[in-house]
Formats: sequence, structure tokens, C-alpha cells
Amino acid sequence: MVFIDLCDLDNFRDGFPHDSFTRLRAEAPVWWHPPTRYTPDGEGFWVLSRHADVVAAFKDPTTFSSDTGGTRPQGGTFLADLPMAGKMLNMMDDPRHKRIRNLVNRGLTPRVVEDLEPELRRRARAILADVGDGDGDGDGDGGRCDFVTQVARELPLQAICMLLGVPQDMRNALCDWVDVGFEHNTRAVGETSDASREASARLAAYATKQIAEKRERPQDDMLSIVIHARLEGAEIADEESALRDDELLYFYLLLFTAGAETTRKAIAGGLMELVQTPEQLVALREEPDLYRTAVDEIVRFTTSSVYKRRTATRDVEVHGEKIRAGDKVTLWEMSANRDEDVFDDPFRFDIRRDPNPHVGFGWGVHRCLGAHLAKLEIRIMLEEVLAHWDDIALAGDPEWTRDNRLFGLKHLPVTFSPR
Repeated sequence: MVFIDLCDLDNFRDGFPHDSFTRLRAEAPVWWHPPTRYTPDGEGFWVLSRHADVVAAFKDPTTFSSDTGGTRPQGGTFLADLPMAGKMLNMMDDPRHKRIRNLVNRGLTPRVVEDLEPELRRRARAILADVGDGDGDGDGDGGRCDFVTQVARELPLQAICMLLGVPQDMRNALCDWVDVGFEHNTRAVGETSDASREASARLAAYATKQIAEKRERPQDDMLSIVIHARLEGAEIADEESALRDDELLYFYLLLFTAGAETTRKAIAGGLMELVQTPEQLVALREEPDLYRTAVDEIVRFTTSSVYKRRTATRDVEVHGEKIRAGDKVTLWEMSANRDEDVFDDPFRFDIRRDPNPHVGFGWGVHRCLGAHLAKLEIRIMLEEVLAHWDDIALAGDPEWTRDNRLFGLKHLPVTFSPR
């Protein structure tokens, strides 16, 4: 089979390499990716590309660790071994992961999310009002905008600032720091740059300051709830009943990054697919009940978090391939969401697809903490766009992120006319 270097980010510059993964699912569902000049830590890794194998690994965190595995001192969900493994929620194993997740869930219950809908809808309408007719002359005849930066980015960003108690006038600065921290235009997987290090340091400094302030003066926001909540369980020592400052910092960084990055890409990708299948755009306007299935199809199709890395804690055999304790194993959700054995015509965008067992939010104990919020934001933003805009069309080629981990649209120029 044709080898593709999944760590060469130029292979993702023009979109996700679906053709290579179609071949992997058919010919090498458990494939050893050899080390190349781009692979972090100088190591190869296993690639699981089929839906059944990805789900099975997600459901077996004892064998496939999010923290460490075998004799490895570090692990994590990215290809490179990371020092925050075991400290950040998505890089923890049970039992500590379960206790901390139960704690932070108190600030993001389905009821809390549902109560946000009126405010999120008001904000979505204000975002579109700020865009106006898009051309700046105010004649209302129509205009254009970059849908990613002017629309799709805004609602998730404002929502996560509401939850964390971040002043809205700071939202763009924090989001810019996140974007620069993840920007890979000039660097390889696992590498940093002066700009990325500075941006990450500024975000961490701001988060540390905010955590200290809310510890002293709690407010009515999710971050205050999490700071002052207490873990339960006789096995936890008194001094460990609350989250430590470093754990709170990692939680803040994870929540802000996930809230600002992934939902933005889903909203933008969803609109692009609707524009490219106009009959489905019309159907969604005429049958609002279709949003229930449409949002899941958008998540399946965009899959902003395209893989998760795990580490084998023991020797295990999958499809005849022997994975050794300590090996890195990657679970490619984007590939699983195009599996022909699970999804009929998987490369067709279908807002009526039901059932839709996608893994766009992960699976099992590490299923996305903010899945309810993300689905609400996608639905509200697209409802308001379709209610306020007509004649939506692409106004140029989409630009993709040069990234193999958090992947999606970077720019999407569109034209529209007001309804």
C-alpha cells in the first residue's frame, strides 16, 4: 500500500487525506506507522482506522491508557509524550479521572446548558448583526464575510467565556493566544516556536490570575463552582479533596481550548456542507425538526478532533498485529466516521442520517464533556444563519488548518443576501 506520513502536516494542508484512510481500513486496519523525520520522540506508532477497533479501544481504558502505559513515564492524547499527562482531564485514567470528571460535571449539567439557550440565541443574532450585509456600505443588497473568523468563531468563544467568567472584552485576546499556540503553519508536530510559547504562557498566566481571584471571590460561573467543589471518596486524603492549582489550570486550558477551537470548526464545516448540498439546506429551513439529526451528521462529517493517542499498558493482539506494552496507539475518529461497514455511503453528507453512531465526541469514559453545549451552539448558530441569510454561496476556496490533530476550516469566504 502507499505510505503516507501522518506526521507531515503538508499532507493535511488541502484537507483530510481520506483516500489514504480508505485504503488503511480496507488493507491495514491496524497499521504500524514507522518513525520519520516528523514523528515526535523519534518513535513510530500504531494506527487504528476502523470504527469497531476505535470504539473497542475507547471502551478499554485499562489496556489503552490516556495517561501512561507499559514502562512509559509520560503519555497523553497527542503523539508527543506530554508532561501534563495525568494532570489534564483528557489525559487521566480512572479512578482519579472519574472523580474529577464527576466534580466538573456539576458546572456543566444538561440543565445548565439548556438554560444558556436564550442568551446564546441573543448572542448569535448580535453576531450576525455585527456582520451586517458584509460589504460595509449598509445598502442591504448582500455582502461577504469570512464565516470562520467573523461568525463560527464567535458563539463558542462567547459561550466559554460566560462559563469561565472571562470578561467578554478579553475573549479575542484569549482566543488569539489559543490559535497561535496551535498554529502549525511553520512548525512540525511536537515542535514549538517563540510565538507559540509566548501565546501559551500568556494564556496560562491569565488563567492563573483568574483562578486566584475566583478562589478569593467566587462568582456565579462554572469556574467558581469547580474551584470550590470537593472530591468525594474515602480513598482521597483531606488535602486532595479539592483540585490543586495545577489541576485547575489544566482544566481551564482544556475547557477554553476545546470550547474555542472544535465547535468553531464544526459550525463552519456544517455550513460549507449545507451550501454544497443546497437541497439539504432547503430541507433544513423547511423542516426544523431535522436539526436533531443534522447536528450529529455535522459532527460526524467535520470530526474536528481527528485522532486520540493512547498508550498500551500490556501486550495485546488486534487483527493479528502484536501491540507491545508501551507502544503508542492512535485512534483515528475521522476515519472511523467514514467507515463503510458502519455508515451507508459514508462520504455523503445526509442531515437525515439515523442512526448515526459517530465518534465525533469520542466514546466511553472520555466522551466529550461539552458535547451537549457543542450541539446546542451548532444548532443555534446555523438556525440563525439560515433565518437571516439567503443565497449563501462560497466566495473562494476554503482554507484548512495545517494540523493533524485539531483539524478543520481556517477560513471560509462566503457571500449572502439578507432574508
